[in-house]
Amino acid sequence: MEYKPQPSSPTRVQVQPRLIIHGGAGNITPASLGPERYVAYRSSLLTIISKAHTYLTTPTQSNYNSPSNSSKLPSALEAATYAVTLLEDNPLFNSGHGAVFTRDGINELEASVMVSRGQAKRGVGVTGLRHVRNPILLARKVLEHGRDDLLGRGKKLDNNNGDGEPDVPSAQGHTLIHGPTAEKLARQYGLEMVDPSYFFTQKRWDEHVRALEREKREQQDMLGTGAASGVSATWSKDEYLPQGTVGAVALDVEGVICVATSTGGMTNKLTGRIGDTPVVGAGFWAEEWTEDGDPTSPHKNGSRNPLCSPGAAVVLSDALKGLIADCLPSPSLYTPTLQDSSGGLTTTRSIGVSGTGNGDSFFRIAAARTVGAIARYSSLPSVVALTKVAGPSGELQKSADDRWGKTGEGEGGIIGLELVVVRDANGNVVETRSDILQNYNCGGMFRAWIDEEGVAYARIFRKDQDISSSYVGEGRPEDPRFWSGEKI
Repeated sequence: MEYKPQPSSPTRVQVQPRLIIHGGAGNITPASLGPERYVAYRSSLLTIISKAHTYLTTPTQSNYNSPSNSSKLPSALEAATYAVTLLEDNPLFNSGHGAVFTRDGINELEASVMVSRGQAKRGVGVTGLRHVRNPILLARKVLEHGRDDLLGRGKKLDNNNGDGEPDVPSAQGHTLIHGPTAEKLARQYGLEMVDPSYFFTQKRWDEHVRALEREKREQQDMLGTGAASGVSATWSKDEYLPQGTVGAVALDVEGVICVATSTGGMTNKLTGRIGDTPVVGAGFWAEEWTEDGDPTSPHKNGSRNPLCSPGAAVVLSDALKGLIADCLPSPSLYTPTLQDSSGGLTTTRSIGVSGTGNGDSFFRIAAARTVGAIARYSSLPSVVALTKVAGPSGELQKSADDRWGKTGEGEGGIIGLELVVVRDANGNVVETRSDILQNYNCGGMFRAWIDEEGVAYARIFRKDQDISSSYVGEGRPEDPRFWSGEKI
């Protein structure tokens, strides 16, 4: 179908919603998972990405500046936080119910959200949470109340600060809020609070105890040798100890990208430790900017992410595809081939990324913001920028120096989305394109996404390492050597 610009609203653009999620990264291997856990992770990822994508692409009744009988698609903020609540509620992942323990046997949670545009604060983080069932919902509330808090016109909250409680009339425009203050905001916002026992799972407790015992045993073995042990209860070369996060990056029909990230932190971290997840620019980032021309055009250079190539997949139902088709114009309406790449073009680019892995390493290089900065100031495709940071031998890995592979430092991965909107000299949209972003430098990264055709993919390893749900194909998973790590 031929594309025809709409001069009555030259700056408005509707794009195809997109979504990608992650569930942690580190020294994950087939041997450390085994076939049963592999299937459990893959099934959960596919279920969550499918539910979240259905939510993102299904119209809902709107109460915002529109007739009561009208409908609208959910925003990127709504969709990304919804996806993360599903991950927080799943005990397989290191967030919410199933979060790791500190050295003292405590669950301390943190979360963050950031949007490319549309909110006064754009990004916020909450940390040190022990009673908020879904930390990501608290981060979202802080973001949504941001404009009123900054202008001092927000609804007066119930601020009974008796019994030594902090005085918390509002978030006051703050970006990063910790502990009791954050939890008081959660209660005032009406979020569900739970007893700390809610977060307990036997698997995480066993990992916690086993790692502390291993650390003690190995340190005792090193006594008298005069050598530094380098042993830590936060990482093991033989066992995957969660040190990553869960997260989602969503693109909505209005072209807004939202990043939502949540975690229990590193296994056996110090109580009180704050990781990269709630810190803007370290574990998450989103922004939008405009540049002259179309420097990242695929007509000039190919930039598709090889990690996004087909693998294990689930196709959405015909009914759901039909619903999506009814709600949105076909891709040919808004992703035409660029006819004229000569002068007069301007490009609006948006990016959102969420990191997972060794958070202290993400701090050292401000990993998430560095991806955005490389993409923006070098005019490189975001997939290239992300690989320079999180890919094999990238900046994240280099930050570990000679400790790489010995302490868990530098391990991690990043997922994201990029949107490019190209306009002519009159402001008419001549092309839009979006790209799923993902790369990692370690054994594996739990992730799932939906492609442009509505196909859901879940992957833990590289394409040539992952396997199908039926255990047929590459890797020969019916062979026990695949799961033992022995070369086949």
